[in-house]
Amino acid sequence: MSTSTTSEDLELNQLQSETEESAAAWRPSRSGHGGSSVERLSSLDTLESEAIHIIREVVAEFEKPALLFSGGKDSVVMLHLATKAFWPGKVPFPVLHVDTGHNFPEVLDFRDRTVERLGLKLVVGSVQEFIDRGELAERADGTRNPLQTVPLLDAIQKNKFDAVFGGGRRDEDKARAKERILSLRDEFGQWDPRNQRPELWNLYNGRHTVGQHVRAFPISNWTELDIWRYIERENIELPGLYYAHEREVFARDGMWRAVGEVSQPLPHEDVITKTVRYRTVGDMSCTGAVESDAYTVADVVVEVAASTLTERGATRADDRISEAAMEDRKKDGYF
Repeated sequence: MSTSTTSEDLELNQLQSETEESAAAWRPSRSGHGGSSVERLSSLDTLESEAIHIIREVVAEFEKPALLFSGGKDSVVMLHLATKAFWPGKVPFPVLHVDTGHNFPEVLDFRDRTVERLGLKLVVGSVQEFIDRGELAERADGTRNPLQTVPLLDAIQKNKFDAVFGGGRRDEDKARAKERILSLRDEFGQWDPRNQRPELWNLYNGRHTVGQHVRAFPISNWTELDIWRYIERENIELPGLYYAHEREVFARDGMWRAVGEVSQPLPHEDVITKTVRYRTVGDMSCTGAVESDAYTVADVVVEVAASTLTERGATRADDRISEAAMEDRKKDGYF
């Protein structure tokens, strides 16, 4: 009787080996009746597979995509997924950051180190440059996040990007919950929530005319907890702001604001030192910290699992301008 190994056996052995390296992979097993069964993918692997599929589809359909990369956790996960999608090759598109001029220095340093490590091209749209040219004006509240739209659309137009990956998730905000995976923007970069294309059976319509472009959201179906569980599983590096550390802060609008060049307390606001971390790391002038003793990724996973507020609802003052603040900005061209 022959004992030679067949091609089917080799494939099965390879698959089983991969399974042992990743607890979430497919697990073939022989049943007692000579048949075979396969366990379902874990939720994280399902999300990862969907995101990688979307990234590859966009690259296949569009001529010049780009990925929004600020150094924040969602964009870091997006870039990690892109590296897996095209490994062992390099990510085949540039990364784009709209710099408000009020970003946390630690996050900008992380952004630059990541871009250099992966050998990527970084395109920066600067809010400060538009202010210096008189094309934008500072807001009375000092917040620059709402000023990002014009530099973003300018960078898209100048670089002729026809698809831009964003890290928006549906659990963040009601306006983002309305988005499709591929969101068509008109020649002015504007979004019409009533003109959304159906996406049945994971079929994505990337058709667009000259001047239009598409925003692609591969992690739409992820939650904040999914993001952190994936960061833990993949051992993804993040800026240290996401973990508990001591910082001088003052209370404003129910949030802890960091003391900094663009974030100064008013005379009646006392400065104290607290152990805090950031759930999101946007514009310093409108991003709050939360009290936390989560020093590790595992600690953060537990903390996020117990939270009843989204990170934007808990720590972003710019989203409190009005109930429809995010949707209004999205209609104008913001992510």
